[in-house]
Amino acid sequence: MRDSSTAMGAPPRGDDRDRLTTDPETAPDGTGSAPHPSASDSALSSDSVRSSDSGAGSSDGSRLDESRLSLADIERHRSHPVAWAAYLTAVLVAIIAPYWLGRMLAVQRTAWLMDRMETFTPQGIAFVAWVVTAAAVTGLGMAVVESERWFWRIVFLVALAGEQFIAGVSLLRMDFWYSTYVVYGRYSPLANAANLGIIAAGVGAMVFAVAFVGLLVAIRKDSPLNVLTRSWAAFLLFAVIEVLALVVVLCSGLLVDV
Repeated sequence: MRDSSTAMGAPPRGDDRDRLTTDPETAPDGTGSAPHPSASDSALSSDSVRSSDSGAGSSDGSRLDESRLSLADIERHRSHPVAWAAYLTAVLVAIIAPYWLGRMLAVQRTAWLMDRMETFTPQGIAFVAWVVTAAAVTGLGMAVVESERWFWRIVFLVALAGEQFIAGVSLLRMDFWYSTYVVYGRYSPLANAANLGIIAAGVGAMVFAVAFVGLLVAIRKDSPLNVLTRSWAAFLLFAVIEVLALVVVLCSGLLVDV
């Protein structure tokens, strides 16, 4: 009896107290308590948060670097250095080779050329030379205005080659009338007409450039005359000046005098 009463009235031992506080089923209130996180769990969670933050920062940096690289690639694709180098080489060839070929034909195949040229009139040859040269100037101007399109660059290249060939055949130089008379004799007015057609188109282009620059300088932006500086007005002015230059060559007696 003493032992049972003593056992019933004795306080719980240390092991029993630990078991009561840690075991949810034996807790005094019957509900239990959640275990506290350990130091290692806290370290792991902080490392995971830090790594996620660093991963987000690295992904943002990689996206930024990728956007920068993509912009650089876009600019490099737009520049097309290989295509431009090939085009400039083609322009140099179009300047040199057709002129050399035409001059060689004029010197070595003179009789063959005169047989072909006698079917034309001086006015017709001057008109053809003017059209080809004006097309080259137009292609160059449109290539500058519409720099994204290659069509006008090709037009300029082909027309330039044609103009240089005609210049070579007609022996174009500062005193061309002497060389054409020596080579072609009585057919020299035909070669002189071709030279005058080329010169007329070139002079018309220079007059247009001076006139258009003068308009840009003289007309203010808020002036009603500012419409004259628009692209369509500039093209119309260029066409009028070129036609006037052709009319001067055809109707002023220059084809007969030279």
